[in-house]
Amino acid sequence: MGTILITGGTGLIGKELTKKLTSKGYVVNILTRSPKKNNEFRWNVKESFIDKDAFTNVEYIIHLAGAGIADKRWTNERKKELIDSRVKTTTLLFNKVQEYQIPLKKFISASGIGYYGAITSDKIFTENDKPENDFISKICMKWEAATRQFQQIDVPITILRTGVVLSKNGGALQKMNTPLFLSALGNGKQYMPWIHIDDLCRLYIKAIEDNNFSGVYNAVAPEHQTNESFTKLLGKVINKPVLPMNAPSFILKTALGEMAYILLKGSRVSSKKTNSAYNFIFPSLKTALTNIYNE
Repeated sequence: MGTILITGGTGLIGKELTKKLTSKGYVVNILTRSPKKNNEFRWNVKESFIDKDAFTNVEYIIHLAGAGIADKRWTNERKKELIDSRVKTTTLLFNKVQEYQIPLKKFISASGIGYYGAITSDKIFTENDKPENDFISKICMKWEAATRQFQQIDVPITILRTGVVLSKNGGALQKMNTPLFLSALGNGKQYMPWIHIDDLCRLYIKAIEDNNFSGVYNAVAPEHQTNESFTKLLGKVINKPVLPMNAPSFILKTALGEMAYILLKGSRVSSKKTNSAYNFIFPSLKTALTNIYNE
């Protein structure tokens, strides 16, 4: 099997993906600011540095690194960090692949359904739709534009526009399973495109193993859920009461500022293109949540 270089390998998705890749026989190298294990290598964007040894025998790069969108309030400084942590890292990888003359077979990058903007509409967004003009959309747009640099040197790319990732090891479900969030947010009618972490990892592996799985794909499950229907089903599966009162929009806006819009707005995102190339293990929210909490 080949050698794969992963950025963001110490995060929620990166850890699970590394586990799945190594169990299949792949060698996985991880880029991190503070290497602790044998397969971890140092990189530093401010210094434009990547340890050359990280690229030994590497055929594929999976780029997951990026500051957490919902981790901190969106100050101007934080907004810059959210963009730079994605765009500058991609450009650094591009520059080093050329400098070290790495014979890369494919560059695979995360992106987000935020590409379509924090809006609630009747539209079901497909990969061909244009981006919105809000901040969350700009992050994704700039990240994807940086990824497309690899096409200039004839390296195929795959971009996975990812929804809310469901996992038993943290992430969105951990935040939702609290008194504040075990209630619908705002009017609850905003859609929450989601994906089970196992399906997401399998899509990354498919991007490695299937040459035809190139271009942009929405990494979301086929079933559409609103924030309200999602919360009710979550409460049922974990056997916890869902608050009868929705969390008011103004409280979220006061607490989170501009970032609140990514929780209060959301449209349906189509998985049709992805579904034509991949069979989801967890196509329904009930099967996904049951797997996470009851198995």
